[in-house]
Amino acid sequence: MSSTTIPTALPVAKDRTAYPVLATISVCHFLNDLIQSLLPAIYPLLKDNYHLDFGQIGLITFTTQFVASVLQPVVGFFTDKRPQPYSLPVGMGFSLSGLLLLSTASSFPAILLAVAFVGVGSSVFHPESSRVARMAAGPKPGFAQAIFQVGGNAGTATGPLLAAFIVIKRGQGSVAWFSIAALVAIILMIRISNWAIQYRRAKAKSPVAHHERHSHGLPPKKVALAVGVLVMLMFSKFIYMASLTSYFTFFLISKFHVTTEKAELFLFLFLGSVAAGTLLGGPFGDRVGRKYVIWFSILGALPFTLALPYVGLFWTGIFCSLVGLILGSAFPAIVVFAQELMPGKVGMISGLFFGLAFGTGGIAAALLGVLADHTSINFVYKVCSFLPLLGLLTAFLPNVEEHRRREQALTANVLRQTS
Repeated sequence: MSSTTIPTALPVAKDRTAYPVLATISVCHFLNDLIQSLLPAIYPLLKDNYHLDFGQIGLITFTTQFVASVLQPVVGFFTDKRPQPYSLPVGMGFSLSGLLLLSTASSFPAILLAVAFVGVGSSVFHPESSRVARMAAGPKPGFAQAIFQVGGNAGTATGPLLAAFIVIKRGQGSVAWFSIAALVAIILMIRISNWAIQYRRAKAKSPVAHHERHSHGLPPKKVALAVGVLVMLMFSKFIYMASLTSYFTFFLISKFHVTTEKAELFLFLFLGSVAAGTLLGGPFGDRVGRKYVIWFSILGALPFTLALPYVGLFWTGIFCSLVGLILGSAFPAIVVFAQELMPGKVGMISGLFFGLAFGTGGIAAALLGVLADHTSINFVYKVCSFLPLLGLLTAFLPNVEEHRRREQALTANVLRQTS
């Protein structure tokens, strides 16, 4: 590995954060999710070209996200036991294949096959890359998860913007241009894979590896209850996110009669706010506690989601930005909270929660599409506006922050004794 990008002095203990590694894996996440976000961004184009209804649009989202949601926990569980660092570039190879197929697809089944390939790529990427972020975190797991995730959020926000100015204007074949992003990601992922191998070798020789404590003192039933609560909070967040990501452009076009390009800009505004919220949520979780961040990030969005279906175009832009900012802060806090509840199973937990994000979004997109066909897009947003009420379940989460601080103090002690 070149020392100019990925450090050769590997951080093998929890007292150091490998910032270059976090930056690189965040860029990879940006490129991966940029590719994914092209799909909903070009839905209006596909809808017109192939005369699709909203149910078929929902099925496209369902196919991508169902494949990813089913495979991610499986990949994470397997790689917890048998690490496969080079799975990162291999997974991106699937996404590259999906892009090329989508650019030439001439039928609805071919489109479904293409997006399934993109789903396979994401299912491999997220568990392993989230594990790398945890390796590089040092004493800042929330910050590391936020940096990693904000790359994905930024990619998700950028995809619709690029689609509006490239794919919508130049047609379906221009999707192939984004294969350049996949190739760049493959090169970076090979470097990250090499770093992960070196990290594990160095970690095995570190005295800290033999002294770290992982028990948080909670009985298995409380752990199971807490994970269940986190899952429900994920449902509330990502069902609402699916309603905006998949159908926001149609909502704006239908209600305000704006152009597709202008609707894509509003979607970019929302997704960019999600990215900003993610970046803020991780470090705040490290400082004030993840449970407090989760409280705010779910319930705090409620007033704005309730108002969104009833306001004019200007306030729609303001409120969708606030919803994105507040909801976005939840994900790093939820993922790190779950990782701390089940230490030693970073890949499985990351795969489970990223898989839930994909699966929930996919199923919700399909069902909301059917609902929109039978009612209206505006009705869908009125129904979804109540979802943040599930944030009240945060009251059932245990407080593991005190144990986390004790563990960090113990690790620092071990380091002083062995230095």
